[in-house]
Amino acid sequence: MKVTKIVVSPLDPYMSLISVETDEGISGWGSCFMAPSLAEACVPLFSEMIVGKDPVQNEKIIEDIHESSMWIGRGGVVTIFISAIDIALWDIRGKKFDTSVSRLLGARYRESIKPYASMLFGPVDDLEKRLTDAYEAGYRAFKLGWQPFGRIDAASDESLIRRARKTIGDGCDLMVDAGGSEAYWHNDLKWAVRTSRMLEQYNVLWFEEALSDQNMIGHAALRAASPIWIASGETFRKRQAFQSWIETGALDVVQPDLSAVGGISEGRRIAWSAQDHGMLTVFHGWNTAVGLSADLQLNASLPHGRFVEFKTPSPYIEELLVAPFKIDGDGLLPIPDGPGLGIEIDKDRLEYFVREFEGG
Repeated sequence: MKVTKIVVSPLDPYMSLISVETDEGISGWGSCFMAPSLAEACVPLFSEMIVGKDPVQNEKIIEDIHESSMWIGRGGVVTIFISAIDIALWDIRGKKFDTSVSRLLGARYRESIKPYASMLFGPVDDLEKRLTDAYEAGYRAFKLGWQPFGRIDAASDESLIRRARKTIGDGCDLMVDAGGSEAYWHNDLKWAVRTSRMLEQYNVLWFEEALSDQNMIGHAALRAASPIWIASGETFRKRQAFQSWIETGALDVVQPDLSAVGGISEGRRIAWSAQDHGMLTVFHGWNTAVGLSADLQLNASLPHGRFVEFKTPSPYIEELLVAPFKIDGDGLLPIPDGPGLGIEIDKDRLEYFVREFEGG
């Protein structure tokens, strides 16, 4: 079997699906978290390293690209594109051998996992309604993030958390993402420590991106002072970017994004390293049904999987599959066990999304 073609399907200004096709009629899907124009630019740049190659040798293809990308921008856009190719090649390999990616990775530690409804704090006027809608859809874990949290004052922040906890009740998990990767993030370590103590009063499980994503030493100090878990990592690229954070003990929860960090191959290495240092890995998943499927497959193969991020509402997750994801009566999301990623893309819906983006 040989790779014959790479096709980019743009969804919005920040997200694309990538299809890798083969001469046996088997194709694989990947998801990348970057502008479609950049994804398109990467296709001719890397085609000679992918087209004509045996996709079953997926990890060799990916590592060859990593090693050869030094002179054209290793990390950043290059790594994000590699992420989609890596996921697609794992999908092909699973379909070729008629087994799920998790089984190819060597384990099915679980058949389901708790999804958390991931949404922004704003607009705050309908915060309770959005949380209630998600609760009624079956979610029993929730993460709220970004503006206006951390942008006004402490009283405003506590009011948001109080409203959220009252709406979902005491029996649900609640996490908070300050969005410290935002440009020119202004809040400091003392703010983060004070805020973590406030969040503990509302039984918040973790505090995400409380500081700048470039401030490793600050995160380590915050982790030592905070009564709740500290999380970060969605903006990091390649496993080497995580190494010092893990070894320094800067985090409780490590959050690589498989659609940007280098795919399943890199995510697996990061997760095992985090586990060796007593940290939990929860993959960042603000993307597509393909990205979520990759998260689910890798979670199934890891002994310490606990949550999966589920952006909601999101048409690229909830409307993109022939058989959409469904949360069960226990608030858990079944992990597909079909070939590859275990999903089937609804081609008509995908074509609709592409036409909408392109203005057709």
